[in-house]
Amino acid sequence: MTVTNEAETQHRHPMPNHPALRKAHDARHESMQLRVADAITSFAGSMKFVYIHIVWFSVWIGLRVEKYPFGLLTMIVSLEAIFLSTFVMISQNRADEKRQALADAEWDIVQVEEKQNEELLNISKQILELTRQVHAKTR
Repeated sequence: MTVTNEAETQHRHPMPNHPALRKAHDARHESMQLRVADAITSFAGSMKFVYIHIVWFSVWIGLRVEKYPFGLLTMIVSLEAIFLSTFVMISQNRADEKRQALADAEWDIVQVEEKQNEELLNISKQILELTRQVHAKTR
């Protein structure tokens, strides 16, 4: 049995585990516009969306809402495609933000590790020098 937190139940996107992604997630969900965009993108990228369109097109054509070549349907679908392509770009921007947050977090870790490595090298050099001094005095 998995435990979900309040943020997971409020949003379609689960709370990430990585601290940098969690921070980006929280910042993104402070904006109503971004929450709406995420909800639309999540729905538009689902099979439910596909099934609704299959039913919609079938009913539209089957009930002969308009005559062939379906000018109104074509216009509606074209407008929908324009908006959906915008939401695809929003989704790509969201993915880029996640990648950037991870890259920034990894860079911070690399910088800390670099300092630690330099300290370890300095300590190793000091140990080596002390060892040489001990060898020099014991000979």
